[in-house]
Amino acid sequence: MTIVKLLHRRQFLHLAAGAAAIPAVSRIARAQAYPTRPVRIIVPFPAGGATDIAARLIGQWLAERLGQQFIIENRAGAGGNIGTEAVVKAPPDGYTLLQIATPNGLNAALYPNLNFNFVRDITPVIGIARTSFAIVVHPSVPATTVPEFIAYAKANPGKINMASAGNGTPQHIFGELFKMIAGVDLTHVPYRGGAPATTDLLGGQVQVSFSPLAESIEHIKAGKLRALAVTTATRQDVLPNTPTVKEFLPDYEGAGWQGVGVPKNTPAEIIDKLNKDISGSLLDPNIIARIAELGGTVLGGTPAAFAKIISDDVERWTKVVKLANIKPD
Repeated sequence: MTIVKLLHRRQFLHLAAGAAAIPAVSRIARAQAYPTRPVRIIVPFPAGGATDIAARLIGQWLAERLGQQFIIENRAGAGGNIGTEAVVKAPPDGYTLLQIATPNGLNAALYPNLNFNFVRDITPVIGIARTSFAIVVHPSVPATTVPEFIAYAKANPGKINMASAGNGTPQHIFGELFKMIAGVDLTHVPYRGGAPATTDLLGGQVQVSFSPLAESIEHIKAGKLRALAVTTATRQDVLPNTPTVKEFLPDYEGAGWQGVGVPKNTPAEIIDKLNKDISGSLLDPNIIARIAELGGTVLGGTPAAFAKIISDDVERWTKVVKLANIKPD
C-alpha cells in the first residue's frame, strides 16, 4: 500500500470516527441544555392530594435550580387514566412528565383494555416516596388494636361498613387484602373520592377505612378518628406509637408509592438528568419533612429500581384483584 493510500485511509478513519462521535456529543449537549422551555408535570389526580402536593414540591425545587417553569397540570378522571393517556401520547422529549402513584399500577390490573399499557408506555424516572395508609375507625367502634378489631368483625360479619374512594382504589384493594388474611367479612362501601368517604367515616355512617395518612392524619391527631395500625412494613414517624398491621398479620403489607415517569422513547440522557436533579430534591430537609408529614418516606434511586417497584406491585395486586373479583367503577 502506497504512502498516499495510507494517508487517505487514515484521513477517512479519522473523519468516520468524528462523524460517529457527533450524535453522542449532540445528546450530551442536549441533556446539558435541558430544559430550554417550561416543563409540564401532569398529575392524573385532583389537586390537594398527596400526589399533587409532592409534584408541586418537586416542581418548585426544579424550577428554582434549572431556571425554567415546571407547571403542574391536574388532569383527573377515570382513576388516573385520563392524565396518564395524555402523557403516553405526548412527545417523548422531556417536556411532559407524569406524576405517577399506586393507582396507576392498580389500573394496569383493573383495566385490561385501555388504549395504552402503563408498564410498557411510561418509562419510570425516579421514585419519590413510599406512602402509608392506616386502618382508621370511627370512635364508636369498640376496638383499639388490630386483634380487637378482627375479633369484633368476626362477631359481626357483614355489619361493619368499610369506606373507600371507589372500586379498585388503593383503599379498596388494601382492605380486600386485609379481609383475606384476617378472615373477616367487611361490607365495602365505595365513594367517589377520598373526601366524601372520610366525611361519612367522621359522621359514623361507615365504621372503618384503609385511609391514606395524608387524608386522615389531622383527624387522627384531633381524636376524631382512631388509627389501629399503619399498612406499611415499618412504623411511620408521623405516628410513631402506632403499630403496623404486619406486627399482627405477618403476611400483610399495603404500601403506596409515587414518583415521576415520562413517555417511552424519551432520550436516556434526559431521563438520567431528571433522575439526578430530582434525586437532589430528595436530599432537601424541607421536602423530606413535608413527605414525612404526609405519611411517607423518601425513595430515590435509579430508574431501574423504581421500575422494579412498579412491576412487583402490578404483579402482586393483580393477584388480589382476581381473587377478590374486583371490578372498576
